[in-house]
Amino acid sequence: MTQSRTNTCGELRLADAGKTVTLVGWLENIREVGSNFAFLVLRDYYGVTQIVVETEEIMRTVKSINKESTVSVTGTVRERESKNPKMATGEIEVVPQSITVLGKCRHNQLPFEINKSREADENTRLKYRFLDLRNPAVKSNIILRCQVVAELRRLMTEKGFLEITTPILTASSPEGARDYLVPARNHPGKFYALPQAPQQFKQLLMTSGFDKYFQIAPCFRDEDARADRTPGEFYQLDMEMAFATQEDVLSTLEDVLVPVFQKFGKYERVSAAPFRHIPFNEAMERYGSDKPDLRIDLEIQDISELVQGCGFGPFEGATVKAVAVDDFTQARKWIDKLLVDVEVQTGNKACWVRVDENGNLTGGISKFLGTCGDALKEKLSLKPGSFVCMAAGKKAAAQKTAGVIRTLMGKRIPGHFDEEQYALCWIVDFPMYEMGEESGELEFCHNPFSMPQGGLQALEEAEGNIEKLLAINANQYDLVCNGYESASGAVRNHDPEIMVKAFQQVGLGEEDVKAKFPAMYNAFTYGAPPHAGAAPGVDRLVMLLTGEESIREVITFPMNKNAQDLMMGAPTTVDQSQLDTVHIALAMEE
Repeated sequence: MTQSRTNTCGELRLADAGKTVTLVGWLENIREVGSNFAFLVLRDYYGVTQIVVETEEIMRTVKSINKESTVSVTGTVRERESKNPKMATGEIEVVPQSITVLGKCRHNQLPFEINKSREADENTRLKYRFLDLRNPAVKSNIILRCQVVAELRRLMTEKGFLEITTPILTASSPEGARDYLVPARNHPGKFYALPQAPQQFKQLLMTSGFDKYFQIAPCFRDEDARADRTPGEFYQLDMEMAFATQEDVLSTLEDVLVPVFQKFGKYERVSAAPFRHIPFNEAMERYGSDKPDLRIDLEIQDISELVQGCGFGPFEGATVKAVAVDDFTQARKWIDKLLVDVEVQTGNKACWVRVDENGNLTGGISKFLGTCGDALKEKLSLKPGSFVCMAAGKKAAAQKTAGVIRTLMGKRIPGHFDEEQYALCWIVDFPMYEMGEESGELEFCHNPFSMPQGGLQALEEAEGNIEKLLAINANQYDLVCNGYESASGAVRNHDPEIMVKAFQQVGLGEEDVKAKFPAMYNAFTYGAPPHAGAAPGVDRLVMLLTGEESIREVITFPMNKNAQDLMMGAPTTVDQSQLDTVHIALAMEE
């Protein structure tokens, strides 16, 4: 043993009775029974042990110690009269001969009770994260994360991948999110950027003759927080393969991730490889999302043609999607809450009808559907007791709103959500381009470095025609697990001519490509291999394995929703001298 302890607090058993031992750890709890009698709970990384104080001298020492102080206890192990089967050490206790304070807790009142820290306000937990992590339930997530990362490294190495680290200080690159910028002291007016991903570097490794690369890569993006996304930084299993096809990448990740889910997952059932492939357009039509939760058995149906001319204004000239269920017994109050929640999540209104015991449409917008009621019942296979919730609008909006309806109904109506499993699938055939919601102009849909299906010919034939360009698919793919995007990747565009042509469609010429991606463009002109890769998110993977609803529960020192580190006080102001050194002047609004 190290640090003068003979045993850990999770180690002693009945066979150790009679031994003299030294334990060290945090004083978790003190329960005084009499003037000279008390029960203590000593906790370390490995577990807890009960200490029984029986002398006046030791009691005086205990009374001067605050909970959460670190102490050393030397004493004799004995069998407990009242055993605790819930504790690994519940058959024994230690009678101390001496207790020494190693690190005094100088606070009589803690910000929260350690073992109940998860019940505390999140900002308080983050400010005192070093205390929060003392909670074994919180610490267990971090331990699992370490084990998962070690297993990912082992499996990737066994498959012949080399772990290669790539730079943290690099050039700003238009990859979809905002960069974190770092001023360059020796180059006034110029900035490094923290990498949003090692995308360009891993492609350059392929052009350098490496065959299989991976790393547990830190990525930095200045974007807002969500329950499944932390602001600032995150980690991903970044990987790339030379002379590889899409199927090479997908099968490799299936071989790596299925054993990880099986070994560390909260649920026993995991989709068997090969995972189901769902084209993007099919996913949007059937599930209203490019990250469908396949644990829900409901699907979306298109009723646009059926309801045209029925007299309900929002349906006229619109795309209309419907989600139907049988044996619906929920009350009107339940329906009203569903509609409110759909509007809150999507900004769009939903509508509904149900089928009464006589087979007639009733409630909601039923009075508008008289002319198409029979066709609607046939299309959706409705019968007495059925319920239908509908969304209308432009195609994309109707699809996404129906997707939220599907998720809410599936999870709230019993019998439609098989929760305790990992349902994985690949979403494939993403559009190469899309119309930007803010710009109203053609933009890359997913990843600008992807190879368009059909290559140069497809781009040349569609050039100048927005509809044809929007119809081009890319060799892109996402791994989806239980409604979360868990990995993203693509077959890369390794041909400079095709790369320039792809960027020309979004208004960037050859000189722009050379200026924005000089190293990659130049490297590709020296003979680049076809290559492909992907990047499963480590944080999100561990969140799924643990069943946590917030990704911050699996990150050791997370920021809050406003991208603040409350424990370290970041971001913070800096001295003027520091600004002068990097040639920065602040223009602050009053």
